Amino acid sequence: MKRKITFIVNGEKVAVDVHPAKSLLRVLREDLGLTGTKAGCEAGECGACTVLLDGKPVASCLVLASQVEGRSVITIEGLSKNGQLHPLQRAFIEEGAVQCGYCIPGFIMASLPLLEGGDVREGISGNICRCGSYFRIEEAIRRARGMEG
Repeated sequence: MKRKITFIVNGEKVAVDVHPAKSLLRVLREDLGLTGTKAGCEAGECGACTVLLDGKPVASCLVLASQVEGRSVITIEGLSKNGQLHPLQRAFIEEGAVQCGYCIPGFIMASLPLLEGGDVREGISGNICRCGSYFRIEEAIRRARGMEG
């Protein structure tokens, strides 16, 4: 049985009629058309579907729609402002951290809290890059730390 779920996505209040057990990943992609959040393993292992839920990175494939009622979600689409890329997005481009690009939205979302500090490798340990761009991804995060502000 479907139920209306109301929450904030990228700063805008949305209401969707969904089965409460549908994953946040599927709500974002299928109901809201936010396809920047990628479906990878859908078991919480790869990090491709990482979004910020109330400011914290989560695997959206493991979050049920019913769990986001009244909460705030930020996806990769919500990072750029006024047509300008977020410093972390720019750093990924400048460091050449993008190969196939599939994992990059999840890496960027998982990396946002790292702009405040913390161990980069540990912070992105829940994300997998099949192309092996880890060194460049780590460098992009470090570069973005210097770009903030």
